[in-house]
Amino acid sequence: MGGDNAPREIVKGSVEAVMEYGIGIILTGDGQRLEDELKKRNAPMEYFKIIHTSQVISMEDSPVMAIRKKTDSSMGKGLELVREDPGSVLISAGSTGALVAGGLLKVGRIKGIDRPALTSVLPNRKSGTLLIDMGANTECKPENLAQFAMMGTIYMEKVLGRSHPTVGLLNIGTEETKGNGLYKSAYKLLREMKNINFAGNVEAREVPAGAVDILVCDGFTGNIVLKYTEGLALNLFGMLKEEMMRTAMSKLGALMLKPGLRKFKKMMDYAEIGGAPLLGINGGIIKAHGSSNATAIKNAIRQGRLFSENGVLDSIKSAVTDQEDMT
Repeated sequence: MGGDNAPREIVKGSVEAVMEYGIGIILTGDGQRLEDELKKRNAPMEYFKIIHTSQVISMEDSPVMAIRKKTDSSMGKGLELVREDPGSVLISAGSTGALVAGGLLKVGRIKGIDRPALTSVLPNRKSGTLLIDMGANTECKPENLAQFAMMGTIYMEKVLGRSHPTVGLLNIGTEETKGNGLYKSAYKLLREMKNINFAGNVEAREVPAGAVDILVCDGFTGNIVLKYTEGLALNLFGMLKEEMMRTAMSKLGALMLKPGLRKFKKMMDYAEIGGAPLLGINGGIIKAHGSSNATAIKNAIRQGRLFSENGVLDSIKSAVTDQEDMT
């Protein structure tokens, strides 16, 4: 029931995912509304289970208080299901703060992981860069950034299919001595790690060119990068459209460029990515954008399917164990 377009687009995306992937889905929320939405779309009901809940966590609610008090919310029930079955995956377009708090309080961290991290793919000239953390942790220790790099590497290999991905540390310069104490110490840790392919410091201007596959930073910095990228893409298309509609000649040129522009817009569209996994929690949790449409939800479910089928959770647990054995 979370997100700007719930439950309509959530259900629509779920039906599309069932038709394409043939997987079973549990929908939590207002039972009657969910059933009505499924019937509107002639959904194959044998693939769906509805769990009725009476509460909804809003964006205005205090995240921690909402998780503790709204125990019969659609998000709260979903988190309980993940706790009961860590092999399942929760997709939510609701409050990010509540989802992160719920992941910690209701599901719990993987043993050995100090902080969970949100990650998503930033579009670039190559095939996208995984940004981690993008908002779960405003303050971090060097060890946290090292764990982010390890988890991001596993996710990119298992879900995005990129072997031996390069890892960069977001910084104000490429030299080892750049940045504040956190980033200088993190650089030393990342350089010594054997289970990642560390490529050094990366400046923000190098990200759109695809300098690295994975970009590591604290959540405060990552969230600024993410929001700026979203805003830039949105306004860039707006400015481009204004210029193309200015004269008859530019309109003609726009018509000729339309196929290429459509492809470019799709590449920049967050809906094509789906959502942001919360890595480090003892279960699968994927945060979909608050304004997610059906396409975004379907793609978030696709992510969840790959997360589960490719054993991301077990791989992170094994990596943590191996790291502890080395120390």
